[in-house]
Amino acid sequence: MLAGLDPEQRSAVTAPAGPVCILAGAGTGKTRAVTSRIAYRALTGDIAGRHVLAVTFTARAAAEMRSRLTVLGVQGVQARTFHAAALRQVRYFAPRLLAGRAMPELLDSKVRVVTLAAAKVGLRADRAAARDLAAEIEWAKSSLVEPGEYVVAAAKALRETPYEPARVADVFDAYERLKRGNGVIDFEDMLRAAVWGIEEHPDVAEQVRNQYRHFVVDEYQDVNPLQQRLLEAWLGGRDDLTVVGDASQTIYSFTGATSSYLVDFPRLHRGATVVRLVRDYRSTPQVVGLANAVISQARGTEARLRLELHGQRRPGPEPELRIFTDEPAEANAVAARCRALVAGGTPAREIAVLFRTNAQSEAYEKALSEAGVPYVLQGAERFFERPEVRQAMIALRAATRSASVDTPLPAAVVEGLSAVGWAPDAPPPGGAARERWEALAALVQLAEEYAADAEAEPGLTGFTEELARRAAQQHVPTVEGVTLASLHSAKGLEWDAVFLVGLAEGTLPTTYAKTMEQVEEERRLLYVGITRAREWLWLSYATSRSPGGRARRPSRFLPQLDRSGGGERAGGGGPARRAERRRPQVVSCRICGATLLAGADRKLGRCPTCPSDIDEELYERLRDWRQRVAGAQKVPAYVVFTDATLTALAERKPGRTEELVAIAGIGPRKVGLYGDTVLALVAGATVDEVCSQKTSEN
Repeated sequence: MLAGLDPEQRSAVTAPAGPVCILAGAGTGKTRAVTSRIAYRALTGDIAGRHVLAVTFTARAAAEMRSRLTVLGVQGVQARTFHAAALRQVRYFAPRLLAGRAMPELLDSKVRVVTLAAAKVGLRADRAAARDLAAEIEWAKSSLVEPGEYVVAAAKALRETPYEPARVADVFDAYERLKRGNGVIDFEDMLRAAVWGIEEHPDVAEQVRNQYRHFVVDEYQDVNPLQQRLLEAWLGGRDDLTVVGDASQTIYSFTGATSSYLVDFPRLHRGATVVRLVRDYRSTPQVVGLANAVISQARGTEARLRLELHGQRRPGPEPELRIFTDEPAEANAVAARCRALVAGGTPAREIAVLFRTNAQSEAYEKALSEAGVPYVLQGAERFFERPEVRQAMIALRAATRSASVDTPLPAAVVEGLSAVGWAPDAPPPGGAARERWEALAALVQLAEEYAADAEAEPGLTGFTEELARRAAQQHVPTVEGVTLASLHSAKGLEWDAVFLVGLAEGTLPTTYAKTMEQVEEERRLLYVGITRAREWLWLSYATSRSPGGRARRPSRFLPQLDRSGGGERAGGGGPARRAERRRPQVVSCRICGATLLAGADRKLGRCPTCPSDIDEELYERLRDWRQRVAGAQKVPAYVVFTDATLTALAERKPGRTEELVAIAGIGPRKVGLYGDTVLALVAGATVDEVCSQKTSEN
């Protein structure tokens, strides 16, 4: 059980019973540590699996926990989301709590009832406004705020409300009345019902606490006051609690989540064991270094638990920073690089383009479509809730009645999908059509994986049952396409290659971030985005939204950029004048148009990954000439010109002094010493000719 764990993970796994706080940085193996802790305690006889309740925030994370515990040989552990655990308990105790009455229906969405509530108080709310009102009500209920308390609570929390706070409170009150009148409850009501059942009914409390004696909470920085109240009800004053979290990944405060419970855990639980996991196994040291540089500037409460990560993987490429003239140019460059990565062997599913707001996705959907790069949009409908997937599952169930037992499963699935118009040809053009094709192609891929599983129930019937099971668990298969996602929806995911786009002031941080706390949450969003990348990371922004638009500045969160080369040493004058002299000349890639910042790239006049058009014969002549000059002057060759400068000369082939000076690093002195000779070599002169000419001049 302990084999292969690093020292910090081992400390987390073997920590004694009682309050344990695991501060786990991105990519540090927190899921392995927490499931190993449960398994270690169960297999050593310290606890019984059936007495453990592990809660997290997504069905996907809960399913991953259950899967790992099964592999570790531990049975009976309940790993669920807060909502799933509460729903299970409320349903179980409903006959007792409701005195024989039927349990109210659970609302899937607040929007319809909120729309009716708004109309009752004289507000005409369209669907977007209704969603905003629903979000405010959800925040209030998660924060244990009642309708009569909303105005004051919203002011204290500096909420930017969709309507005047008093009007929101009116809608909130009408919403609660409508729910009660219609005999329905929402998700927050369900959590409250679970709390009420335990706090107000001693027999229920005793039964729940006898069942669950050991608790694990993942992503503890995302707990809201209502969820914390439920956790405390479950605990009933006991302290066998393990929490796992990372304050630097607190990005959901707008929903009511607060990192205060994580930050204050050692104070609230005297004698708590605190373990810090800082060895990053996900990302290269280069990516980890950038993440550390971004979060090291953090301020505020969460910064007290800031972790400095240590990359454990082999070195990789440096993160790339690109600047473009406008957003369409940025999107087109991203699409071109995605296409190159896929062509170079990187699976499309291992590439992600992450942005601050969903409104930014359209440009990338368009650019990727035009570049012929398949993509999927993260955070829309869940995979098994998509209409085409539901139709396909119905078609496959129907196909089980006529499928031949001799037909290989993938072929049977392809044949079954023909009933919904799918064929295993190239995906059709257009983003939506291609996304639909890829979603159904993912079912074929699942069939191939299922057929290769020796323990799986053979045949189409077994496969359809497996799909139904996955649908119940929301186990979303990987679709073969570049992922487009907001930074919020990318939380908990990772890819080989990540593009972080739109990193300009006004977008990240958003213009709506007014307070220091809000700005710091925006910084943490960038940190989360950076730590999604395993190997390759691109950061970019456009100096304007559209061609010729108003200029924008880069995000304040970006670390100090490499501005080496291209400028003369600052001289006298006032601070403004000196700053102007230090500002390097803007150099753009002559191939893709990106602004170049690194000194070597500025010399070449292109990105290091853009194709080279070097004149090899000229390069060799320049090297030969440099060697002779260095020998005559008794200096190292690089003193004359560096290799990067020779490469730039052989690629750009300047024909005039002005073009020579435009190459970063070739200043007036070098032009005076070697300018005429270099131009002659570029024009076709031999080394012997320019050297003899120089000798005769001397």
